[in-house]
Amino acid sequence: MMIKRKILLMGIVFMIPLLCHCAERPLTLNDVITIAKQRSHNAQSARFRFVAAYWTYRSFKAELLPSVNLGGSLLNFDHSKVETRNSESGLINYVDNNSLTNNMTLSVDQHIPWLGGTVSLQSYLYRLDQFDYDLTTYNSQPLRITYTQPLRSYNSLNWQRKTAPVEYDIAKKEYLENMEQVTITATQLFFGAISAQTNYRQSIKNHADLRTMYEMAQKRFELGTINKSDILQLELSVLNAKVAVTNNRIQLDNCLFNLFSYLRLSNYQNVELDVPADVPEVIINVNDAIAYALTNSSHSQNQNLIQLEARKSLAQAKSQKGIQLQLRSEIGFTKTADNLHDAYGRLKDNEKVGLTLSLPIFDWGVSKGRVRVAEANLELARLQVEQQREEYVQDVRKQVVQFACQSEQCRTAQRARDISSERYEMTKRRFEEGTVSVTELNTALQEAETAKSQYVSQLQRYWLDYYTLRRTTLYDWQFQCKLSTDYDKLLNERNYE
Repeated sequence: MMIKRKILLMGIVFMIPLLCHCAERPLTLNDVITIAKQRSHNAQSARFRFVAAYWTYRSFKAELLPSVNLGGSLLNFDHSKVETRNSESGLINYVDNNSLTNNMTLSVDQHIPWLGGTVSLQSYLYRLDQFDYDLTTYNSQPLRITYTQPLRSYNSLNWQRKTAPVEYDIAKKEYLENMEQVTITATQLFFGAISAQTNYRQSIKNHADLRTMYEMAQKRFELGTINKSDILQLELSVLNAKVAVTNNRIQLDNCLFNLFSYLRLSNYQNVELDVPADVPEVIINVNDAIAYALTNSSHSQNQNLIQLEARKSLAQAKSQKGIQLQLRSEIGFTKTADNLHDAYGRLKDNEKVGLTLSLPIFDWGVSKGRVRVAEANLELARLQVEQQREEYVQDVRKQVVQFACQSEQCRTAQRARDISSERYEMTKRRFEEGTVSVTELNTALQEAETAKSQYVSQLQRYWLDYYTLRRTTLYDWQFQCKLSTDYDKLLNERNYE
């Protein structure tokens, strides 16, 4: 309970600065990503999936350790007629049976993964009460060692030793990839809201500018320096700008709602979003990206697992073909007596050993067909892995090439935004002076709006490409380090241990 309170307190302390700073300063992209990784449903789902994979792997490791088991059958009362046969005449009679049986076994069992056998150290006690004869019988085996060894059979535990570590390694890498996907989703929603915020602010400014221009144009119309058509065109622009303000306000509310719903935050009425001011110059070598992608991501391990599963199916099919053998042996001590004390005195040897076999004489080629199918599936898996690897490498190459030119695109879009804004201001002043028409003013205004939207779009493309490439390679190209996390801390966050 104390651990849970500490964890809750730490979470509150961590989140308070992020939740309160919204009223103090604009919310940045890094703030949104941090909150999303802590609070979003996708982040929580990624944690739960990893925890489930961890306990699956831990359960498998526990199967390799000795287990202590207690089993038995208690209070088995039997009052019925039982069949008996006369040993001399062969006559069958039914006699009364009125008995109670109890038995208990304590064992320590250990699997032998590389052999597929099981060794067991046991202690066994059996009691029989026959009420009609007022007779009690005990049978004890204080020490019994048994070993069961399948021969030429499918060793599932040994194959699990090969696949389980790979599956757990995949789970760790998929957790990192899922968290990077959270980053990508948060970035998409953030820039969607940024775009809506930019459009809304621009529409307010445009409406104010056009209204001022319209009032100025009305005075010029009274003086006869502008015609009625220009006045009507400018008035139409004012009305359209007013409609745009309302539409952009609705769009901004929708985008903010989507963003903060994903962050699982409710209060966003006065939140301001900060457009990333600079774009870091990140240079990525194609060969390095491919090497990190093949080494760090879950893709290669998934391909290895596919081939392991195909090889496992082939081994299982081969083991079911031909003779089946199982060796079972037992050694220990035993004693039967009328009381519990004597049942453990002067013990006698107890040894058993045997071999069971099963040999299908004719199965119409069923076993052979299973082997052929498994062999074909293995070859198919190898071919698919090779093809998917080539496609994966090509996809990484495309991502690097696409990202390489994105920073220049951002700088170009930024310059275009500045130029269009400056041109619009110049056109607006010239309109006030009466040297340009309403059409030229509207054209400059539309160019400025388009350039601002294009700049935000290019910023979004840059960060989405970067985070997508980071998800693919599980490598932070800004800080030149491999992505990782403290998995032990992750497991302890919600008291899973």
